[in-house]
Amino acid sequence: MPLIRALVILILSALPLRAEVALVMIEQPGCAWCARWNAEIAPIYPKTPEGAVAPLRRIQLRDPLPEGVTLSRPANFTPTFVLLIDGVESNRIEGYPGEDFFWGLLDVMLTQAGVPVAVLPVAQ
Repeated sequence: MPLIRALVILILSALPLRAEVALVMIEQPGCAWCARWNAEIAPIYPKTPEGAVAPLRRIQLRDPLPEGVTLSRPANFTPTFVLLIDGVESNRIEGYPGEDFFWGLLDVMLTQAGVPVAVLPVAQ
């Protein structure tokens, strides 16, 4: 039994640790494009494969960044969507280009960051 336990520990220690991934939405009150995103995407985002691998966090534009969040440059527009990998900016979408373009751009960001997104089977 000790040999099996040692093998399991050895195998697990060789596996890469899973990075913490999040999608941050930087927004501000009165932002019409933020409101549009909230109406079109927000209700379904947590139910999507993208939402499962990159849960949404919200930050107000004028608020200080939360501890552990590092951006490559300040956000100047709302909404700005920042993909964080272990708290560090990997990529961003500035503005909301509409529902169809948002999903494509988000998938490109996740792919470039090496974040696997499980595709759910389509019901027949």
